[in-house]
Amino acid sequence: MHPMYRILALAAVLPVLAAPAQARMTEEQIDVPVQVRNAWSKEVAQTIRVTVFSDEANPRPAPVAIINHGRASDAAGRADLGRARFGGAARYLVQRGFVVAVPTRVGYGVSGGEDVEDAGSCSSRNYPPVFKAVAEQALAALAAVRQRPDVAPDRALVVGQSFGGAGTVALAAMNPPGVQAAINFAGGGGGDPKTRPQNPCSSASLEHTFKGYGAQARVPMLWVYTENDRYFGPRLPREWHEAFTQAGGTAQFVQFPPHGEDGHLLFTKFQQEWEPVVSEFLDTHGFPAPGGKK
Repeated sequence: MHPMYRILALAAVLPVLAAPAQARMTEEQIDVPVQVRNAWSKEVAQTIRVTVFSDEANPRPAPVAIINHGRASDAAGRADLGRARFGGAARYLVQRGFVVAVPTRVGYGVSGGEDVEDAGSCSSRNYPPVFKAVAEQALAALAAVRQRPDVAPDRALVVGQSFGGAGTVALAAMNPPGVQAAINFAGGGGGDPKTRPQNPCSSASLEHTFKGYGAQARVPMLWVYTENDRYFGPRLPREWHEAFTQAGGTAQFVQFPPHGEDGHLLFTKFQQEWEPVVSEFLDTHGFPAPGGKK
């Protein structure tokens, strides 16, 4: 590990479910320096906390998976995030052979700092710079984890939920070396199920932003949504995907039927539903499970 990426603590050693008895999922934390700009071009530089999961029993060198978290609609929710982990999804990806890194971005939880993801007023959101901030922090985390001797420098997957899903699409449009595939779960911005259900702020701007990403992205993607997403509804995600692919992007679109009270939470609440779809996508795009496991 490069000295600039400080290992903070060995947080836990957890059994990997459905894996051989000797397999263990190790969880640790590192601090990673990042430098981003907000929607008004103000530069912010600080460190962020990144949680890293691995299993030394997996084949080496291992591919890396980055998971980008979403965005709470208020400051209290962002502060209360604590440390982003996605333990269930991380366990699944570790079983698939990955070293998994989950950044807690600037302005959230243990990383703290100012809100660099404010895109402006609801009627005129400026989404590209804030999605770029998500992407750049994910790439910083990826660069840090690639310093590990047990990690492949040229095999990476990026996954994002909600605001982090849109940031993952932005990252795919950067075509970073070694990123072989990306998955967008319920990606978008400006949604609020309480005050604007299924009607996100500046939805036309979102469609235009996704169209711009499609013109640049060459990373194959999987987009996963649900019909009862209370943030974005059933129609808008299909329109965003159509704009992305018509502009030149490659993305498989899967829309699940309603799940729970808000399908926007499919990634965290209904993992058993999306695992087969994701496993097939990973198999297809160069990430077969170790030993043929699914």
